[in-house]
Amino acid sequence: MKRFNIFLVFLLLIAACKDAKTQPEEPVQEEEPAFASAGAPISEGSVFSEVEMAEVYSDLKPGDTLTTRFEGEVAAVCQMKGCWMRVDIPGEETVMVRFKDYGFFVPKDIAGKRVLVEGKAFVSEVGEDERRHMAEDAGEPDSLIARITGSEMQKGFEASGVRIFR
Repeated sequence: MKRFNIFLVFLLLIAACKDAKTQPEEPVQEEEPAFASAGAPISEGSVFSEVEMAEVYSDLKPGDTLTTRFEGEVAAVCQMKGCWMRVDIPGEETVMVRFKDYGFFVPKDIAGKRVLVEGKAFVSEVGEDERRHMAEDAGEPDSLIARITGSEMQKGFEASGVRIFR
């Protein structure tokens, strides 16, 4: 009888371990976020439009900096690595956006997309050599690069974080 009881317990254990038929789980579709990020997370708060940012730049003098965030459309991106981008502001102007400590890059195919950048706005003088280097990185033709002469005051931005809207 003792052997029979052990046998029953053994059968019950086997029956309990048997795979139960379950319906396959449907794959969970995660919603794709509305934006991609690069660099540090962007803090919440007010965001300047392109028009407002153009006004901010009109008040800046060389040596001034302003920590802010603004949204705009990407006009051009470094085609070598994605290490800088130009963002449109009104008046047929662009802001040269570089990335803090050369710590991150953006995709090279985001021209025409909207971005939100956070960091420091400034105005600085950019020399001829650097202007030519930026034109080469942008993939400009040699004829256009050859016409670049002298230094120029440019609107700059050192971004600590970027959101690229899809």
